[in-house]
Amino acid sequence: MQPTPPPAPLTSGEWREQELLLMREVMRLVGRSPAPALALRTMLHLMSELLGLNRGRIVLSDPPGADPGAPRSASIQHAYGLTRQEVARGHYLLGEGITGRVLASGQPAIVQDIDAEPLFLFRAVARAQLPPETVAFIALPIEVNNLPIGVLACHRIRSRQRHLNDDLSVLRVLATLAGQLLQLEQLVAEQTGQLQARNAVLAQALNTNTARYGLIGNSPPLLQALSELERVSQTQATVLLLGESGTGKELFARAVHLASGRRDQPFIKVNCSAIPDTLFESELFGYERGAFTGASTARAGWFEQANGGTIFLDEIGELPLAMQSKLLRTLQEGTLVRLGGKREAARECAPGGGHQPGPGA
Repeated sequence: MQPTPPPAPLTSGEWREQELLLMREVMRLVGRSPAPALALRTMLHLMSELLGLNRGRIVLSDPPGADPGAPRSASIQHAYGLTRQEVARGHYLLGEGITGRVLASGQPAIVQDIDAEPLFLFRAVARAQLPPETVAFIALPIEVNNLPIGVLACHRIRSRQRHLNDDLSVLRVLATLAGQLLQLEQLVAEQTGQLQARNAVLAQALNTNTARYGLIGNSPPLLQALSELERVSQTQATVLLLGESGTGKELFARAVHLASGRRDQPFIKVNCSAIPDTLFESELFGYERGAFTGASTARAGWFEQANGGTIFLDEIGELPLAMQSKLLRTLQEGTLVRLGGKREAARECAPGGGHQPGPGA
């Protein structure tokens, strides 16, 4: 039986197809998850299977230890074609061996013959585990923000039907991609950490006294406002809240109510800008039966419905001038007259017997 002839060497076009296939497969995995582990391992796998760049590994800087004076180190984090024991042995001090020097300098290294290079350590893979022929070693820095944070390295049989420059071009692209994936992972981890810290602050704030009123914060102006809020909530004063739209006047009005002795009674919010001019008096003060056409029964107004509690008149500046004078009498005297009524009635709700967290300019 005649021996099987060796396969014909790949043409330049076929090598390009292999390179494109590698890139497509890696990029397909990049979008699946912000965690780069799967994409990096696949990249190392395809480097070996498609391009013959064997025993690829990604060496990354180790996190700083408790001793700030200890020398920096790096270790293999991702690999293909290495055993667990070989990966475990892949630890390097900064500047140690070829890998450590690439990490320290940020410059690529090409060792044409690892047997002739005294700096080559054979730390991860013993020489006996490598092919007997001449073996080269290529190591390129992986950078994040122009700083080397790792090394992409692999073994290469020197005598092969493919130019070294072609391998270097592909490895430069892959090292850049690895840096971008690791940077993305770092950014996601930072954002996650910030969100977790913010959630912890909010969770702690929910246990504070201010959270009882639905107001969370620790800035000096807010703490001063809360102090004034708690003082006024224990009085019988009418309260005027001023502020632009969206600044939380209703939140403070409700907080005054919750901090007061009327917290278990109604809290009535009246949007003055939403009431037609002709209905202001009947809405606020109510009306008696027969006060106008269609008034078949008497109705209590918002002030009476807030009896014993708090009424918040939002956008009080929208009231007609004639209505403002009637409202002023109610605030000052503590009495009101229903539309069509014959006598004043004392009120025990917010503006007088309690608070009238008033509107906002």
